[in-house]
Amino acid sequence: VFGKRVSNETFEGTDRPTLVARFGVGYDTVDVTACTDRGVAVTITPDGVRRPMASSYVAFILALSHKMMWMDRITRDSRWGERYFEPGIGLQGRVLGLVGMGNIGREVFSLIRPFEMRHIAYDPYVKEEDAAALGVELVDLETLLSTADFVCVCCMLNDETYRLINADRLALMKESAFLVNAARGPIVDQVALTAALRERRIQGAALDAFEKEPIDSDDPILSFDNVIVTPHAMCMTDQCFQGIGRSAFTSVLEIAAGQVPANILNPEVANHPAFQEKLKGYAARG
Repeated sequence: VFGKRVSNETFEGTDRPTLVARFGVGYDTVDVTACTDRGVAVTITPDGVRRPMASSYVAFILALSHKMMWMDRITRDSRWGERYFEPGIGLQGRVLGLVGMGNIGREVFSLIRPFEMRHIAYDPYVKEEDAAALGVELVDLETLLSTADFVCVCCMLNDETYRLINADRLALMKESAFLVNAARGPIVDQVALTAALRERRIQGAALDAFEKEPIDSDDPILSFDNVIVTPHAMCMTDQCFQGIGRSAFTSVLEIAAGQVPANILNPEVANHPAFQEKLKGYAARG
């Protein structure tokens, strides 16, 4: 599955399903508990999206720092005389702050390292020594927001992170700072972000995710000249599709061989009698 929802109702009337192989790493559209209760494994594709997602964040950072959208617009409008009016900002010595330092966040830091930025992150599930080994300083969320020149939202959406970046926290950001969100829209309070962008309380944003998708065509955020918007598809390259396809179907083949898949989200399902019985059946087929 890709964008479709999987709920308890999905399994009504059938006991055959054994696996939900989710393309990507976000699984807010999948009721994992319902799957586990039905004896169904759930897998994601971290190896398939790691590089494409991380390169999306880097692309957004570079586009914002070079004011690419503004440069594009004045070129199309034959306003060449303005090309020196709004210079971009160099990245060397600037602070990159990631909200979430998991699979994708670590890859962002790795890819952008040659630009010689200072790296900080907020992630309560990462150990300081592990972050330090990557040259990253762990800080609290408030420190990150008030310090970073680029704030990148890289965490998953759940009850803890819903509207984690709210009006009070957006108010901590520097006026010169940018916000980048290619994770999930509801992690950021979009009404509060719209106000911050309209009033130029932050310099700009790059958004590949929105609270409502598709975003309404008359949403004010689409009219702002300090925002880059993409339709929750920034990472969709040929290599991304190849990678997530290979990863998802590896899970399918592991199930077909009677094995618990490697990228499983609910390992406790391995003890479910129905799941065990189905795996035995697959293994018996050879």
